[in-house]
Amino acid sequence: MFRQPGMAKPLISEPQWYQEILKYEKPDLSKSIFQIFSSLAPYIAIWVFIVWMINKAYAWWLLLPVGAIASIFLVRIFIIFHDCTHNSFFVSRKTNRFWGYVMGLFTFTPFERWQHSHNIHHNSYADLDHRGVGDVWTLTMEEYLRLPLHRKIAYRLYRNPFIMFGLGPAYVFLFDHRFSLKGSGSKGRFSVCVNDLALLLFIGVLGILKVSPVYFLMYMYIMLVAGVFGIWLFYVQHQFEGVYWSRHNEWDPMKAAFEGSSYYKLPKILQWFSGNIGLHPVHHLSSHIPNYNLQKCYDETPALHVLKELSIRRSIKSLRLSLWDEREKKLVGFHSLKARRAET
Repeated sequence: MFRQPGMAKPLISEPQWYQEILKYEKPDLSKSIFQIFSSLAPYIAIWVFIVWMINKAYAWWLLLPVGAIASIFLVRIFIIFHDCTHNSFFVSRKTNRFWGYVMGLFTFTPFERWQHSHNIHHNSYADLDHRGVGDVWTLTMEEYLRLPLHRKIAYRLYRNPFIMFGLGPAYVFLFDHRFSLKGSGSKGRFSVCVNDLALLLFIGVLGILKVSPVYFLMYMYIMLVAGVFGIWLFYVQHQFEGVYWSRHNEWDPMKAAFEGSSYYKLPKILQWFSGNIGLHPVHHLSSHIPNYNLQKCYDETPALHVLKELSIRRSIKSLRLSLWDEREKKLVGFHSLKARRAET
């Protein structure tokens, strides 16, 4: 049977080729260690350079592009964190947990809290009856039309790109991650406490050493720029033209993997920084495949070559898609409401 870990719903029989991709689940210790080094070392080196620039009183407009480069490496650090939450980066669960906590400190993300919500996402994406945890808030047209005015305003604000990708990263990484999530258990609460205490310690040390606020502001800037990239990648993975959604009784996990998540075709350099996460259908077919094996799995599995590529240009169009039209079975924009209202 084709299944995601922990998934309760009975699933369709797996295709013959599915067993073949499971061989890519095996982590390679040398690749994992190298990926940690090639992500953390440049990130720390850039920070050393930023400190030198601040001490030399370089102008802020020179600091910002250097900080932006650091933020891209922070995205890569988050990808390692993401793999650790799936226990796919190392063979040992304890090692995954250790490095997950470490990478979570860099990204202000509590390990077990995020692991809990993300596992729910993997078991419910593209399922209209199981929305609300670990995903982008998505309403059907009928649900939106039934909302009171203040909720409609809230949804439109949430779906506004300037809020989602502007205020969104600040809210998620600086505020939302500071609190435990219902259902995440004692481990989830513990990971939040560790993450919050580390952040307070960081701020406290800066205060004791009477370090210039510029350092903290630069860290916030790097975090927020990385957050914009990260939230965009997460958004476009399941919010795009032609995406598959269905009610739970008709939900097909194979179709959800192939059509409910995007094959986001990025330039090689961006694919490297984003840890091959654009090969999202492969990731959803098996979340235990480490990011450095996703491309190889795709290349060597002919059945996956039917995946439709989503280009950067096409992905921009997804910003106007805000509601699910159950009648037409597609994402539509708010402009489609006018015709639906006329019908009723």
